[in-house]
Amino acid sequence: MAFAQDAAEGSAPDLAQFPRNETVIVHNPEGIIRNPAWFNLWVVGGGGGTSNGLHQLTTDTLWLIDPDAGVEGASENAVYNSLADGPWQYNDDFTEMTVKLKQGIAWSDGVDFTADDVVYTVEKQKATPGMPFNGAFSTQVASVEATDPYTVHFTLNAPNSRFHTLFSVRWTGAWIMPKHVFENVEDITSFPNNPPVSLGPYTLHSFDPNGTWYIWEKRPDWEKTALGMVGEPKPRFIIYRNNITTDNRLIEMRNGNLDMVHDLTPEGTFSIVQQDSQVQGWFPGFPYAHPDPTLVMAIFNHQNPKFQDKRVRWALALMLDARAMSMASYRGAATLSAISVPPTGTHPRDYHGPLQDFLINYEVDTGTRKVKPYDPTIGIQIADMVRPQFGESVPTDEAAIRNAFGYGWWKQDIAAAEELLTAAGFTKNGNQWMMPDGQPFSFSVMVPQEGVVNRLGTIIAQTWTQNGVQATAEVATDSWDRQRVGNYECNIAWAVETWGGHPDLSFFLDSYHSSYVVEPGQSQPDRNWMRWRDPRLDEIIEKIRGIDFNDPLGIEYGHEFVKLHLEEMPNIPIMAYNVFSIQSNRFWTGWPNAERPYANPVTNWSNGRYIFTQITPVTA
Repeated sequence: MAFAQDAAEGSAPDLAQFPRNETVIVHNPEGIIRNPAWFNLWVVGGGGGTSNGLHQLTTDTLWLIDPDAGVEGASENAVYNSLADGPWQYNDDFTEMTVKLKQGIAWSDGVDFTADDVVYTVEKQKATPGMPFNGAFSTQVASVEATDPYTVHFTLNAPNSRFHTLFSVRWTGAWIMPKHVFENVEDITSFPNNPPVSLGPYTLHSFDPNGTWYIWEKRPDWEKTALGMVGEPKPRFIIYRNNITTDNRLIEMRNGNLDMVHDLTPEGTFSIVQQDSQVQGWFPGFPYAHPDPTLVMAIFNHQNPKFQDKRVRWALALMLDARAMSMASYRGAATLSAISVPPTGTHPRDYHGPLQDFLINYEVDTGTRKVKPYDPTIGIQIADMVRPQFGESVPTDEAAIRNAFGYGWWKQDIAAAEELLTAAGFTKNGNQWMMPDGQPFSFSVMVPQEGVVNRLGTIIAQTWTQNGVQATAEVATDSWDRQRVGNYECNIAWAVETWGGHPDLSFFLDSYHSSYVVEPGQSQPDRNWMRWRDPRLDEIIEKIRGIDFNDPLGIEYGHEFVKLHLEEMPNIPIMAYNVFSIQSNRFWTGWPNAERPYANPVTNWSNGRYIFTQITPVTA
């Protein structure tokens, strides 16, 4: 294998060879790609790139779900029937699933795509450790068969109304393998798959042997792909460039050598949109950033006695100042959420908006009195705070403010927080809160090394300390690993990820079931990192497992979860993980934005493929 050398900065190909009205240049947020010639994404740890165009342009699976609204007319509730010809079909008890496939789709070498490819993908991964879906398929699939060339039938080991989500791309999924290629490979785990046979509308044109750029060219038969059936991808060439520093992303976009940048700092974004009228963010003005379908939180370890009383968790929430957190982290460009659902995609429609009256009237019993802690005007207050600096770019319309800054958050109420701690048996010694056992109430708050979440965690720890809790911000390079095994007290990260464009919450909620909670020190399944157990939560999860993905009852059960989460406050929801993705309209236009939210604009997600069917070159 040829491995790339360390490089201080990613280079660019000779762009003079590629007419800009035929070429889109995309920033890939991956750093150095160690094994540039590796294109086998069905093997874990091969060292190749994944967001270099490979999974965006050449792969496909049965369905895709966009974190935003989806292309109108091509998706329903942001769900695309990609290789599938329609929705999943379960039997009554969700132990079998049938899929009808689209006809007329071909691999880039001219071989027809059929049910045999799907069956091969499942059986090969099921039988081969080291492949990404080996665990899921080996535990969940009893058998899979092609009942005709375009029909696949699964028999499952147990009822599972969400089995189809393994084949539903959120940002990745169970990509279908070309049977006619891989069945002739003796050792799949050492097979580089170079060049890859494509199921998408692009094939590999060339790549940098040092792994800093990849060029893809549109297939002559692009219409024989699932994406091509949505619309013709407009660029003839798409170039992905990686290992570019934040400063150079700005320079390269100004120089016309990048059309899409995955992310910048808040300050970098504010600078370029003010200096270049052709550059856009998600929102037409401040805060510009796209709210990711993840939710940054203060995550407490429930196996630590310090955090097992919900009054303590609520007290810590009411000590925080949403305005200070927004300004310290995102310079005001945060999209807040008081509930445990990200304020992005279709979730404001299904959750945040419908629950506003409930939140406004929600009461917390402090042991002394009942308070209504929710403040629906927080977003307006933050908009007013940043308006002197950013002027007319800050929205004034109330609906636009809610969309950009969030629907509201909790009031900072120190008196109520102190009453809650007192009711929980805490006492105050000077300005120091003491736990019921007489020890100081102190703990560490894990934060990343840098970035907006580092800033957020630092201000949170400072605020708690100012109010008598010895909270110390701890920069941890291994926070995800420590969180997974319960080796932490409080972490500033996210324990919620959703589909975004679909109301179903199972993407994170299923892992919240108490059956997955393990003993301290053991590795915890993803997302319920706070190790929260509650039989009422289990009941909600089991009800969701028992209905179809598209059943309207899913929203009702989702509301039940939100209300239970409010009652218990197992972790403190704070804000979406906003990504400062920007695009240039110099050479191409029609990018998604908050007013036309047909796709997630971040460049490493596979869902972004739909952007290429919607943009058009700028005419001279």
